[in-house]
Amino acid sequence: MTHAWLFTGPPGSGRSAAAKAFAAALLCPHQGCGHCDSCHQIEVGSHPDLESVRPQGLSYSVKQTRELILRAAGRATLGGWRIVLFEDADRATEQAANALLKAIEEPPPRTVWLLCAPAADDMIITIRSRCRVVTLRTPSTQAVAHVLTTRDNVPHPIAESAARASQGHLARARRLALDESVRQRRDAVLSLPRTLTGVGECITAAERLVKTADEDAAAATTELNETEISELRALYGEGSSGKGLNKGLIRGGAGALKELENAQKSRATRIKRESLDLALLDLMALYRDVLAVQFGAQVELANEDRRSDLDVLARAGTPEDTLRRVDAIMLCRERLAANVNPQMAVEAMTLSLRNPRG
Repeated sequence: MTHAWLFTGPPGSGRSAAAKAFAAALLCPHQGCGHCDSCHQIEVGSHPDLESVRPQGLSYSVKQTRELILRAAGRATLGGWRIVLFEDADRATEQAANALLKAIEEPPPRTVWLLCAPAADDMIITIRSRCRVVTLRTPSTQAVAHVLTTRDNVPHPIAESAARASQGHLARARRLALDESVRQRRDAVLSLPRTLTGVGECITAAERLVKTADEDAAAATTELNETEISELRALYGEGSSGKGLNKGLIRGGAGALKELENAQKSRATRIKRESLDLALLDLMALYRDVLAVQFGAQVELANEDRRSDLDVLARAGTPEDTLRRVDAIMLCRERLAANVNPQMAVEAMTLSLRNPRG
């Protein structure tokens, strides 16, 4: 047993689920039975000795990290372990990572840190060297399809198609299998390459992708933002009256409100970026399948159900053309991660996806 663990693996490999299961094994009297009160509290996120953190914005600040470290320093309520489950720990800023390092170097007794990141290299080497690394792999199509059919009662053909399309990402596969609108959104993205016949079509396609990402961010945040702002204003006494009301408290809420609005903008940007990135990953999978068809490779195709489109795209260019398009998608992902204007980044990509012979 050690005090710091790093769970790594590609999206959909179940990093946070594995970390949560390990936390249950430590806190449950029966080593994670899945049925007792302790396991239930862990599952719903209410266990007093489990601090679960997932950055909502683009990054996790040093201020948030220091507050987390203070909470982690408390004694275990039930006399066992005090556990901090830090999802997406790779989003910690450089200053935050340095603060986290100090906490991991000198942890309080019986405090365990469970960090999750896509790869060990995403964490600074000094943190990585102090953690025991648990590397997970992407589950197979058959395994994901089995979960969908047995747990969610999804018909086998739909489950298998969703499992292939998600490339082993279970949460993505569930959304595809259970939500018709998600499948329609993906179909719209995969239909783009055949429409990119000119500059105007490329610009229009880019606008459509960015607009869809904006709509996703608005749908996910509008109601939550309003609730958070209302609660904060109530906390600082806005709308209250009476002799005992502290007017300074109301004025002091302006800074807190500004801080909340900045956090909300960061959250919306993250959701928009994730929506765009998901579309780009779908396009990557499409061109990966095109390349497989061009070479006659006997591999599972993520888009087998669109075989006619794959054949058309494969005949329309060479393997070199396909690799150039894959590079354009990867460059777009890098630019979005570097905070380049989304419209400009996506337009550059769609222009590069045009068929040079078209």
